[in-house]
Amino acid sequence: MYCIRSVFYFVGKTYGEGVVETKRYRTNQYIRVPEVRLIDENGVQVGIVPIAQALAKAQAAGKDLIEISPQAKPPVCKILEFSKFRYELSKKEKESRKKQKIVQVKEVRLRTRIAGHDLDVKMKKIRSFLEDGNKVQITVMFSGREMQHKDIGFNILEDIKNKLEDIASAEGKVSSMGTRSFLTLSPKKKQK
Repeated sequence: MYCIRSVFYFVGKTYGEGVVETKRYRTNQYIRVPEVRLIDENGVQVGIVPIAQALAKAQAAGKDLIEISPQAKPPVCKILEFSKFRYELSKKEKESRKKQKIVQVKEVRLRTRIAGHDLDVKMKKIRSFLEDGNKVQITVMFSGREMQHKDIGFNILEDIKNKLEDIASAEGKVSSMGTRSFLTLSPKKKQK
C-alpha cells in the first residue's frame, strides 16, 4: 500500500502557550536527491542506492520512505509506516519529559530590622526549599534611612549564607540594585 502525501510532515512539540517546535520529514516522492543511504523495514542497512530503487523497495513493502537525516551525505532514508514513526517519536518525547527535573527559583524577602526569631522562621523555609531541590533568591529590602546602612543587609545575607553552607552553595556574591540586595543559593549535589 503506497501512499502519496503532502510535501512535508511536521512532528512538533508544544510548549506552554501554543509555541510549537517542529521538525520536518520528507517522504516518498518528495525526497529530491539522486541517491540515499537506505535502511530497510527490519533496521538493516542496505547501503547507498538510487532514489528510484529505494522508492520501489518501499512500495513493494507497502510502507513509506522517510528521510531521517537530510544533512548527511547522502541523506539517510528509512522504510517505515509514517504514522507509526510519528507515534514512536511522540512516545520518546513524553518519556524524556518525564525524566526532566524542573528547578524553580523561590524568593524570600527580608527587611533589615528583622527580629531574631523571624529570621529563624525564614531560615527554616529557605532550608525546606533547598531540600526540595529548588534555588532560593534571598532579597533584603531597604527603605528611607536604611539606604545609609546597606552593610546591615549585607551582614544578614552573609549570616544566612554561612548558616546554610552545609546544604547550599552561593551563586556569586551578594549583589545590590537600587533599594534591594540579593543572594542566590542553590542546593548542593547529594553525595552517594
